[in-house]
Amino acid sequence: MGDYGASVKGRWANKREGQHFLMDRSIAEIEAAYGEGRRVLEMGSGMGILTEALCKKAKSVISVEKDRGLFERLEYTLISDKLRLINKDFFELGDKEIGECDIMISNIPYKLSSKVVSWLGARSMPAVLCVQKEFAEHMTASPGSKSYSRLSVESELRFKVYKVRDVPPTCFHPMPHVDSAIVYLVPKKVKIAKRADEVITALMNHKKKTLRNALMDSCRTLGVGKEEMSEISAKVGEGSQRPLHMNPEEILEVAEIVAKRIRA
Repeated sequence: MGDYGASVKGRWANKREGQHFLMDRSIAEIEAAYGEGRRVLEMGSGMGILTEALCKKAKSVISVEKDRGLFERLEYTLISDKLRLINKDFFELGDKEIGECDIMISNIPYKLSSKVVSWLGARSMPAVLCVQKEFAEHMTASPGSKSYSRLSVESELRFKVYKVRDVPPTCFHPMPHVDSAIVYLVPKKVKIAKRADEVITALMNHKKKTLRNALMDSCRTLGVGKEEMSEISAKVGEGSQRPLHMNPEEILEVAEIVAKRIRA
């Protein structure tokens, strides 16, 4: 396995794909430590610095890189009996391709962070992710705080979220305009039905309104008539509560009641 420092700086990053390549090997080693003896799934091999660190620690590594140029380069420079490289859009992977991975460890594109968390939650898969610091703050926000959002509710319901450390922009090339953070996600194995998840999203889109008004304003989104929603909202307890100040378990309880009463 080679030294990537010089060549990574000579490669133009794809801004549309949100590419920022990790340069700091000490950060890669911190992340890779969570994969020791485990079967690791990596989204976005990039220039391979984290992938290389994972191959030294993990039992096996499946690394998925969509960028054809990066993939071909890694096929040549990153050789390990533990590694399987896949050139594909991560979200088009089938279960057979993923295999029996124990954990995802990745420096993911910021714009895909929410989608990745939802993907992990649906599979109850633990993960170590490097995300935008603001995103990490939303994941761990408390009810009533400025950062409390749908992401906060989903993260609290589905995972125990541990912040590992902040990562400065200087650890990447090109440098992002924001700080990053490493988070460790441990699944709680809570099952949330698709319809209930849709209700949670609708409620948090109107989080500052009363619970009743948040539901009424979500009629179109949820495909429910105003008269029917008025009847449903009368069944969910104190209508003057506001989602902003409700804890995730309370929001889930309301969402499940509403989901059961909405006609299919």
